[in-house]
Amino acid sequence: LSRVCPALPSSPQLGLVPAPPPSVILGLRLAGDKRKHNEGRVEVFYNSEWGTVCDDDFNIHAAQVVCRELGYVEAISWSPSSKYGKGQGPIWFDNLHCSGKERTLALCPSNGIGVSDCKHSEDVGVVCSDKRIPGFKFVNTLHNHVEDVRIRAILSSYRKRIPVTEGYVEVKDGGKWKQICNTEWTEFNSRVICGMFGFPGERKMFARRRKPTFWDFSVNCTGNEAHLSSCKLGHATLLKSNGTCAGGLPVVVSCVPGRTFAATPMMGFRKAFKPEQPLVRLRGGAFVGEGRVEVLKNGEWGTICDDNWNLLSATVVCRELGFGTAKEALSGGRLGQGMGPVHMNEVKCSGFEKSITDCLFNKEALGCSHEEDAAVRCNIPAMGFQERLRLSGGRNPYEGRVEVLVERNGSLVWGTVCSEGWGTMEAMVVCRQLGLGFASNAFQETWYWPGEVSADAVVMSGVRCSGTEMSLSHCLHHGDHLNCPKGGGRNAAGVSCSDTAPDLVLNPQVVEQTTYMEDRPMFMLQCAYEENCLTSTSGQTPANSYRRLLRFSSQIHNNGQADFRPKASRNSWVWHECHRHYHSMEVFTLYDLFSLNGTKVAEGHKASFCLEDSECDEGVEKRYECANFGEQGITVSCWDTYRHDIDCQWVDITDVKPGDYIFQIVINPNYEVPETDYSNNIVKCRCRYDGHRVWMYSCHNGKTTQ
Repeated sequence: LSRVCPALPSSPQLGLVPAPPPSVILGLRLAGDKRKHNEGRVEVFYNSEWGTVCDDDFNIHAAQVVCRELGYVEAISWSPSSKYGKGQGPIWFDNLHCSGKERTLALCPSNGIGVSDCKHSEDVGVVCSDKRIPGFKFVNTLHNHVEDVRIRAILSSYRKRIPVTEGYVEVKDGGKWKQICNTEWTEFNSRVICGMFGFPGERKMFARRRKPTFWDFSVNCTGNEAHLSSCKLGHATLLKSNGTCAGGLPVVVSCVPGRTFAATPMMGFRKAFKPEQPLVRLRGGAFVGEGRVEVLKNGEWGTICDDNWNLLSATVVCRELGFGTAKEALSGGRLGQGMGPVHMNEVKCSGFEKSITDCLFNKEALGCSHEEDAAVRCNIPAMGFQERLRLSGGRNPYEGRVEVLVERNGSLVWGTVCSEGWGTMEAMVVCRQLGLGFASNAFQETWYWPGEVSADAVVMSGVRCSGTEMSLSHCLHHGDHLNCPKGGGRNAAGVSCSDTAPDLVLNPQVVEQTTYMEDRPMFMLQCAYEENCLTSTSGQTPANSYRRLLRFSSQIHNNGQADFRPKASRNSWVWHECHRHYHSMEVFTLYDLFSLNGTKVAEGHKASFCLEDSECDEGVEKRYECANFGEQGITVSCWDTYRHDIDCQWVDITDVKPGDYIFQIVINPNYEVPETDYSNNIVKCRCRYDGHRVWMYSCHNGKTTQ
């Protein structure tokens, strides 16, 4: 519950507008990316909407006012230029001039509330002292952090269940946990509490006994708030002399988990929240419950423009997918850019819709680009996965030998993971489980990271992950019957993690528009023959005969948040005399032709690639080129184009009979380089060949045929 105070009049200063009239009510909170409870982006609640404060003329005196209003002793510093991320909504204050003695930010002269020429890239943040003002009473406030609210299981036996879905609602006040009296509690309040803790639904439950310590206030939520801190405080609770609430019992909530977290025998759930098959999905996020929002329309996935994107709309997406409320509504393509159409713009939700497609929106997306793709971070249940895994011996918290906590002979012990078969997908799961983002490398040798001596023994082997699991224990593995003849000890599994990763996307329209057939004489294919770019029957083809080639262009975009760099180090690249440049990845793309029943009838043998920036979006400079042993890679917002007339940019269809086929391209097929999303690395097309001509149509990003 955010700080709410009436604004009082102030004497005007030259060029400034006095503070708002006494009738105006303002709220205040700290928000934003990776932060402690005493720091963050300054946000103001006015006219039923949260907004931000511009950094123009902001100084330490204004920061002092903010921190004291929130109950901290003083301000330590302030930060311009959206250090804590760009906010949402209006910029309520610009050119604030505080003396530092004002009781509230509302008393500081400014341009006038809502009068600003700033952008959210200028949102100001503050760092307050960790010390509280002695005797400060949160008459109209409650910290807006989940650590200050909890669901405590009623029965001790239920406290071992993960996640905790039902129990007393407790609020931390004055360093003590206190329960809330249920005399004015509503189902809307329960809806908000469950959403905060990552649950999309709630059901009725009643307490049966009284508790001695109650909070002094009731809560009044409308039900569409993303957090209890956004609800209004109700009346002061009437407490008896023994500390119990008069005529009431402690509030108890019972939450319904989403599909991802529900109904396994180990978790003991009997009922799970099961929404209909959603028409929305998240892509490009490092963790469960976050990503770029994509919606399905007319059989095609597209994105949402971030105009007016806010927590209400983001929360509808989160609940639709079986998560709780939204922690953040992200704009500006923060979690990578999508491909294809922008389906929705200026989305406006009440917060109670079952689907984002039920909200009001503008079908026209004029002026919107994928640089404005909207994204979300949802609240998810606390599963305790992070406590069962650690990295040891690394130079920083983002790298090290992987050590897992397992049960052996009735005791919990730490040990290592066998590195045989250890790769990118397994490393992705480790980094996700630890909250460290994406994998940047998977290591099969960790002798240079000594780790904990007590954890040297291998306790997990045969690990095989799909890359989407929330915990390493969810991946296939050998269980108690370990088998690790070569991958233990100095060769235990290790990882390095990163906050960002690339995301390669193949453009299906380019493939469809550039496909054609060529009959090429064998004497012009000597280099291609040496590199196995032709089928095996080409060895018996006379020099004056022809090979029939299905040719096309590939345009590979990097829509992620980090440059795509080859896994191999520069000194291990291979010089190809025919192509006159170094190849950095031996298997970067697969070209295959399948029958309609999935049988492979032809394949491309493009042996290797040289990665470079062919073209970039406006304002982005090229960084990689193949010439002169240059650095190889694909920069963010750039693309590498392999033209149809390049050697080996084809499939040899000399031996293919006329008919209907499926043509498929897969980039980074062995997952050698970590990406935010592998599902868009594939393009599939329908292909018709009559023996004389070829037609390529219905090209789209999709799952592999095999």
